[in-house]
Amino acid sequence: MTQRSVTSEESARVGLFDRLRRSRTTRRAGHDRESDLTYLRRWVAEHGGAEGGVEGFIEPKTTVTDVTVVLVAADGQWTRRPAGGEAGARRLADRLKIPVYDVEKVGYPQRMRDYDARRRIERKRAARRELEER
Repeated sequence: MTQRSVTSEESARVGLFDRLRRSRTTRRAGHDRESDLTYLRRWVAEHGGAEGGVEGFIEPKTTVTDVTVVLVAADGQWTRRPAGGEAGARRLADRLKIPVYDVEKVGYPQRMRDYDARRRIERKRAARRELEER
C-alpha cells in the first residue's frame, strides 16, 4: 500500500474540522470542578466571605470561554473560574454564601477596576526600577 503525502493546506483543513467535531465533554475533560470549589471556598474564607464584602459576578459565555464567575473581594482583588452555566454559578454562590450578580446587568464593581489600575501602576514602577538598576 502506498502512502500519499498530505499538504499543509489539507492538514490545516483536517485540523479545523477535527476541532469542530470534538465533543464538548472532550474539551472539558481536564477541568476539575471539585478543585475549583475547594479553591473558591478557601479564597472566600481568606477574603472575609460575604461579611467581608466578597461578591460574585456571572460572566456570559463567549466564543472562547463558557459561563464564568468572578469573585471580587472588598479591596478589589478578584479571581475567575468556570461556573457550569448560569445555574451553576448561582448554586456556587449559594454554597459559598455570597451574593451574586449578572455582570451584563450591573457591570463590574469600581473597586475591581481600581485594584487592576493599582496593580498596573505597581508593575510599571517595578519595571522602571529594574531598568534603572541595570
